[in-house]
Amino acid sequence: MEKQGASVVISHQIREGKQSEYEKWLEEIGPICRNAAGNIDWQIIRPIPTLTSTYTVIIRFDTTEHLKDWMNSLERSDLIKKAQPLFEKGDDYYIKSGLDFLFTPLESKTKTPMRWKQFLVTWSAIYPLSLSIPFIITPILRACRFPQIRIIDSFFISGSVVLLMVYIIMPYYTKLIKKWLYK
Repeated sequence: MEKQGASVVISHQIREGKQSEYEKWLEEIGPICRNAAGNIDWQIIRPIPTLTSTYTVIIRFDTTEHLKDWMNSLERSDLIKKAQPLFEKGDDYYIKSGLDFLFTPLESKTKTPMRWKQFLVTWSAIYPLSLSIPFIITPILRACRFPQIRIIDSFFISGSVVLLMVYIIMPYYTKLIKKWLYK
C-alpha cells in the first residue's frame, strides 16, 4: 500500500435556501466518513453568508488507496445521491497526495506546479508569518496566563501559522501569482 497520505478537496455549491438541509446532510455523512478506513481528518470551509454558496470539504486519508475506497464506496455514493437535489452543480472533487491541494485551484483541473515553485511560494509565505505571529500570539498567551514554556508557545504559534496558511494566505497568494506559479 502507498505510504504517502492523500487529500480530497470537495466543492459543493448549494442551492439558495438549502443550506440548512445540507448542514444536516453533513452531520449524516461526516461520522461515516470519519469512521472509514485510514481517515485522518475532515474539515469544512463554510460559505460566507450572503456572499457565497460553496462549501469546501477537505478530507485527508493515510493512503491514496483508502481515500479512493471511501470516494468510490457505496455508502458515499448513496449519500451523494440523497444530497443531489441540494447541489447547484455536481459533486466536484479532486484528489491530491501530500499537500499538493494547497497549490491546485478549485475552479480548474490545472496541473500541480513544479516542486521548486511550491517550495519558494510556501517559504515566502511562512517566513514573514514565522517572524510576525510570535509577536501577536505570545502576548495573548501571557494575558491568558499560559506559562512561558517554549513548547506551549511553539504549539500555538505553529498552529496559527498553519491555520493562516491553509485558510487565508495560500488561497489568495496562489491566485495572485498564478501566472508564474502554473507557467
